[in-house]
Amino acid sequence: MEFESGIELLKLCEKEHKKIAHVMLEREVAEGKLTTKEVLEQLNISWEIMKKSSVIALKEPQKSMGGLIGGEAKKFAEATKEDTRLCGDTLTRAVAYGLSVLEVNASMGLIVAAPTAGSCGVIPGILLSMQETYGFTDEEILEGLLTASAVGYLFMRNASVSGAQAGCQAEVGAASAMGAAAIVELLGGTPSQALHAASIAISNLLGLVCDPIGGLVEAPCQSRNTVGISNAFVCAQMALAEITHVVPFDEMLQVMFKVGCRMPVELRETALGGNAASPTGCKFNGCHS
Repeated sequence: MEFESGIELLKLCEKEHKKIAHVMLEREVAEGKLTTKEVLEQLNISWEIMKKSSVIALKEPQKSMGGLIGGEAKKFAEATKEDTRLCGDTLTRAVAYGLSVLEVNASMGLIVAAPTAGSCGVIPGILLSMQETYGFTDEEILEGLLTASAVGYLFMRNASVSGAQAGCQAEVGAASAMGAAAIVELLGGTPSQALHAASIAISNLLGLVCDPIGGLVEAPCQSRNTVGISNAFVCAQMALAEITHVVPFDEMLQVMFKVGCRMPVELRETALGGNAASPTGCKFNGCHS
């Protein structure tokens, strides 16, 4: 069940008549020399951590180490209970959960870096809100995690998930693509639709820079996770409507990586450009605007 590209993954899914999640599960079993039960048990540990980190800051604001964020998740959740709610229930909850995970991360709490600490709120926010809306069991959500993992694996193998190497498009962009694919398969979409959703997600966030204020994974990282979440839902809906992306998934990975490598170093997690180099941002890292 080894695959090195999106094309190979789709061929396996078609040949074996299996979802991406099931192909990824068999790959993990073979590569890790584990039983299916052991892989799922390890995956469930990650899911439990994701669930806990998604709600901690909704109950009690978590002050970040750098003092740039803290309390946003609770504010968002409470404010959107009023008549000013602009998003639907699923997206509103997903954003609140994503904000919470970033607060937990920035306050040195326990999170799952999926695929990175800077983008750790996207997958938990999406999957927990999907579970609550559609009544998915934990076992079904683990399949969503496997689908997301397959996409993340291809990012790691053929491109990057490092903000220092390819900007935030490689962190939040990758997480958004992973989440979009997971949504599609959870809602009964095909493997091909899942990869189209991922491809659209990458394209939408192409060129997103990594400019952490003060060099901390706090701002604008927290709000960018919410963009990744929103993007994932839109892209999944498009793919489920049988809208395809002109550029195939494998090509989008290469496009993203090339764009990232061409970014100035100031826009790749150095805190020397973008938000970090604004007059206000400079107060936190001593740079010159």
